[in-house]
Amino acid sequence: MKLTQSAVLAFAASALAAPSQTTEVKPRQAAAACSSAVTLDASTNVFKKYTLHPNKFYRTEIETAITSMSDESLVAAAKEVANVGSFLWIDTIENIAKIEPSIGDVPCSNILGLVIYDLPGRDCAAKASNGELKVGELSKYKSQYIDPIVKILKAHPNTAFALVIEPDSLPNLVTNIDKTPCKNSASGYRDGVAYALKQLNLPNVVMYLDAGHGGWLGWDANLKPGAQELAKAYTAAGKPKQFRGIATNVAGWNQWDESPGEFSTASDAKYNKCQNEKIYVETFGAALKTAGMPNHAIVDTGRNGVSGLRKEWGNWCNVAGAGFGKRFTADTGSSLADAFVWVKPGGESDGTSDESATRYDSFCGKEESYKPAPEAGQWNQDYFETLIKNANPSF
Repeated sequence: MKLTQSAVLAFAASALAAPSQTTEVKPRQAAAACSSAVTLDASTNVFKKYTLHPNKFYRTEIETAITSMSDESLVAAAKEVANVGSFLWIDTIENIAKIEPSIGDVPCSNILGLVIYDLPGRDCAAKASNGELKVGELSKYKSQYIDPIVKILKAHPNTAFALVIEPDSLPNLVTNIDKTPCKNSASGYRDGVAYALKQLNLPNVVMYLDAGHGGWLGWDANLKPGAQELAKAYTAAGKPKQFRGIATNVAGWNQWDESPGEFSTASDAKYNKCQNEKIYVETFGAALKTAGMPNHAIVDTGRNGVSGLRKEWGNWCNVAGAGFGKRFTADTGSSLADAFVWVKPGGESDGTSDESATRYDSFCGKEESYKPAPEAGQWNQDYFETLIKNANPSF
C-alpha cells in the first residue's frame, strides 16, 4: 500500500543487513597512523580533512567475489569498488573483535567508519536483522557491547573514527510505537542511544545518529516529532561535544537531489515535501536546529545509483536493478551535508527471500525485491555484480 498521511505511523522500518563474517587479510599497505593523538573538531566537517577508509573486511569479501568472475572488465570494476571507503558494521558483541584488525592499515589521512548497531530488541518493526540482545538486556548492551568498544577506541588515540549510531532505532519510535515490539523496546532504545553517545564522546571520534530517510521521517507529520525524539537522546547524553548530527538513507535507495522526486507523482506526495535526501537533510535539519540539536549529516549513497525501481517508499529489501551510487566525497553541494558515504556494504543481503525462514520478512518477498536472496548480511554474488553493472557513476 502506498504510504498516506494516515498510514505514516504504520510505516515499516527498513531492516538493515549487518555484515557477514569475513576472513581477515593483511593490510594492503604499511600502516601510517598519525604520530600523535587525533583531536577531531566536531563543529566542523571532518570529512574535508579525512578520507573514509576502505575497511579490510569488505575488501576481503570483494576479493573473494572476484575469484568467481570471468569477465575481466567486471573484475577491474570490482577492484575499484574495493578501494571505495565504507563503514564496518559492529552488529554483535563478537564482531567487536573486528575493530582492532581494521585499525592496522588506516593511514593518518583516513578515518575509519564504524556502525554501532546492537540495541536490545533491535529492528523492532521488521524481522530480517533482529539482533542478539533481547528487550530488557540494556545492562548487557552497556557493559558487554558499548564499554568494550569505548576501551578500544581509547586505546587507539592516533586513529580517527566516524560512527553511525544505531540505525533504525529512534525513527522506529516515531512511526512504529503502536507496534508491540517497538513499544516494548522504546525505553531500551532511548537509554541505550543516550549511553552510547555519552560514552563514545572521545576526542578522536565524530558521531552521527541515524535519522532514517526522507520517505520515513520526511513526512510532514513526522518532522517535528522526529526531531524532538533525536534531540532528547542528544540532551540525555549530556550534549556530547563530538556529536555532529545525523546519518540518512542508511542501507537506503533514495536519490540525493533528483527533481522531481521518485514519488513526487504519488497521490499522497502533498504530505511529504522531502522527495529527495537533499530536501530531507535541509528540512529535517531545520527541525533539528529548532529542537536544539546539531544538524549536519552524512548520506549513504552506497546503492542509490538507479531511481524508479520501487513502488513505495517503504520497500527496502534487496531492490532489484539497483546500482552503486556516488563514491565518497565531502563535496555535496549542501552546507548541511558533510559527505556522501557508503554505509551499507553493497553485495550483502538485506534479508532472505525464503518464506520458510525464521527471519523471513514479507518485504523481502516484494515484487521488486531480488530473488533468491540469502539471510541478512550474507553475500549475494549476483546482486553484487548487478550493483557494479548499474553503478552511477560507472566504474
